[in-house]
Amino acid sequence: MGQKKLSERAIEWGASAVAHASILIIALIFLFLFAEGYKIFAYDDPLHIFFGTDWQPTSQNPRYEMLALIVGSLVVTLGAMLIAIPLGVGCAIYLSEIAPPHLAEILKPIIEILAGIPSVVLGFFALVVLAPLISLAFGVPSGLTALNGALILAVMILPTIETISEDALRAVPKGFREASFAMGATHWETIRHVAVPAAMPGITVAILLGFGRAIGETMVVLMATGNASIMPTGLLDPVRAMTSTIASEMGEVAQGSAHYFALFMVGCILFAISFAVNLAASMIVKRGQNS
Repeated sequence: MGQKKLSERAIEWGASAVAHASILIIALIFLFLFAEGYKIFAYDDPLHIFFGTDWQPTSQNPRYEMLALIVGSLVVTLGAMLIAIPLGVGCAIYLSEIAPPHLAEILKPIIEILAGIPSVVLGFFALVVLAPLISLAFGVPSGLTALNGALILAVMILPTIETISEDALRAVPKGFREASFAMGATHWETIRHVAVPAAMPGITVAILLGFGRAIGETMVVLMATGNASIMPTGLLDPVRAMTSTIASEMGEVAQGSAHYFALFMVGCILFAISFAVNLAASMIVKRGQNS
């Protein structure tokens, strides 16, 4: 008996050590980014850095203003969310509430296959196929725009939103639906007024995780959006995202230069956004469990 308790205590200590190590690693990553990134403030005023729109780190008069990069990331990400949320949640409702079981077993793996396609392949598809179509359809000089990036990002995050939303809908107790039918509600009324509201915490988490997946994507936005560091006025403008800026410039920047520190500050901003989104998702899950 004593040996069994000792084994259980060792497992608890091991699990606790892993959990605390994860927290420590996240804290160290942020400290590492901030320790390098804050040094950019020695070269320019923080207000100019965060609210200026001129990112010209290699010009004769270098500027490290990041607002255009932040807005570019958000425009592409929010555009992708506007496309992926109705498609993902709609697919989840169909597969969990409407589709016959044999059809759901066929469609679900097909949707999940999208999650396994390499991002560089999707980026190449956006570059070669979607960009010319957008240029032709909207009469813009180049199809490498925020819309192009949003479309292909929506394809990337669709499996995340669909899978988690479907799991949340399937987790709704069967008694909720039976009670709704017993009160005379139709199938659609039961879905709309019972199943979806009951699963809403899980659906919200799916949306937030999809947002975090989209804003952290690098290769697709690097290949599909034109990579132009200008303030976008719409989805038909080329943009440059924070992730693509780091990926395209970090390999050639001189270590210890202002440009080097500016890229670390871009990483800090991206890390903070991703952390806030995941924290919000965790809080929603906890609130749903307590309610």
